Amino acid sequence: WCQPLIQGLSFLNCKKFLINTMVVLSASVCTRQGKALVSRQFVEMNRLRVEGLLAAFPKLVGLTAKQHTFVETDSVRYVYQPLENNLYLLLITTKASNIVEDLGTLRLLAKVVPDVAGGLQEHTINEHAFELIFAFDEVLTAGGYKEEASLSSIRTNLLMDSHEEKIAIALRQSREEQARHEMQQKAKALQEQKMANLRQTFVTGQAPTAPMGGMEGFGGGGGHPSHGGGMFDQMQQDQQGFGAQQEEFNPYAALQKPTAPAPAAPKVLAKSGMKLGGMGGGKKDSLMAAMAAEDNLFGGSKGGAAADFGFGAPVEAPVAAPSTPLTLVLEEKISCNMTREGAVEACEIKGILNLTANTDVGAAAVIAVNKVLLPSTFNYATHPKVDKKGYEQQGLLSLKGGKGFPVGRAVGILRWSYSGEDAAPITINCWPEDEGSGMINVNIEMEMTRSDLVLHDVNILLPLGTTEAPSIENIDGQFKHDPRAGMMCWHFDTLDADTNSGSLEFSIPGNNPDVFFPIQIGFRSETLLCPITLTGITNATSGAPIPNQLTKSFTPETYQCA
Repeated sequence: WCQPLIQGLSFLNCKKFLINTMVVLSASVCTRQGKALVSRQFVEMNRLRVEGLLAAFPKLVGLTAKQHTFVETDSVRYVYQPLENNLYLLLITTKASNIVEDLGTLRLLAKVVPDVAGGLQEHTINEHAFELIFAFDEVLTAGGYKEEASLSSIRTNLLMDSHEEKIAIALRQSREEQARHEMQQKAKALQEQKMANLRQTFVTGQAPTAPMGGMEGFGGGGGHPSHGGGMFDQMQQDQQGFGAQQEEFNPYAALQKPTAPAPAAPKVLAKSGMKLGGMGGGKKDSLMAAMAAEDNLFGGSKGGAAADFGFGAPVEAPVAAPSTPLTLVLEEKISCNMTREGAVEACEIKGILNLTANTDVGAAAVIAVNKVLLPSTFNYATHPKVDKKGYEQQGLLSLKGGKGFPVGRAVGILRWSYSGEDAAPITINCWPEDEGSGMINVNIEMEMTRSDLVLHDVNILLPLGTTEAPSIENIDGQFKHDPRAGMMCWHFDTLDADTNSGSLEFSIPGNNPDVFFPIQIGFRSETLLCPITLTGITNATSGAPIPNQLTKSFTPETYQCA
């Protein structure tokens, strides 16, 4: 009884052995000379054995009749199909493999190769090698067994279009959008807090808790009038108590040459000296921002930047208390980003009309503007408490319900904005070139593109990447070098229609042209880009004119060439 059982077990073992040996060892795309372009092994084979088998293939094909598509050796069988351009599609199988099934596999791979590679040229095979390997894996499994696959199913699998992946991407985008929205809400809340601090400053006369600019927010960023920008004089009133602390954070001290005290107004000079740290606050986002803030380059009091750089601008007396019932400030800020070749990538103008009622007479004011003549390319918006109907129909700005403006604090009543490349008043074209001898030659061209403006105290800040002094070869205007900060300031007192361009050429030790960016630009102007005009300021009850003090200011918020 044992003999049939033994025979049955032997038959099963033999069948299992045959199944395990009826496999495809390798699938390859090779040349007529046996050079493998793509080869995928499905069993454990070292590289030398694969290269030896492929090298023997051309010799065996030459000894075989043309009509055969396979050739055998003592250990393996080559099943092949000629392709275009002297290429071969080759399967290396065991001798026990089912040749009929192998021929079906070969025909399927012959369709897959040109479909995936897009052609049967050697360079297309090399470019799509990994895609072909993935396609071979769809036809043959690990171990060399044929899968039940068609050309369309292989295409679908190679696309790897996953519904779960799409859901995951959608969820990630939703979370990012939610985080972005929360960030915007947080920024808005911080902005409102700054505006509240600013209003408290004007009411109580105490210092704000953090440095704030004149355009921090519409409705509270006007401040008392100044020669360079709405908020800077207010910030300077608090410097005497904090001057010693701010000097510790002054990286531009090398440019602060002591100025001889004027006998007529020594207190004014002392205050001007303290102004160097007025925009400080103890923290600087970057060295460029620190220089611009502490030297008051980008919107400080008139002549402040030039005086700090030693350009001889006069020091002005502090602003006196308001002498009129009403103070008005028309203020514009520009944000501009340029490429290194001078092309404007983004430019945005934001303007605001701030009103400060100094007395009850000023609180009853009605402001008339030239609304009919304002260009439609600008976007305009009134404060929610302003009578919008009166503004739209007659160009009059007054509070709803006949109420008066608050006394003693600034209120933004009208704002406007504009986006366009033509708004940028200055373009910079910077060409640093490595001379190959440890020196870099830098050529910079500056051009004023708006002939309708007059810009004062134009300062162009260039990082140098070294403490070495530049060797000036040609310059229009003036310059100042700060060796401690590794910066240079290119200065123009005035730019207008007559003086509207300049060039600078210098050499400096170095080998990295990228250190000269970003270049930041600062200026001030009393000419606005928006042609808004106050045509009348009258009393809401009697219609009598109200004496007022009007200030116009145009300064950059951010203006850089990167």
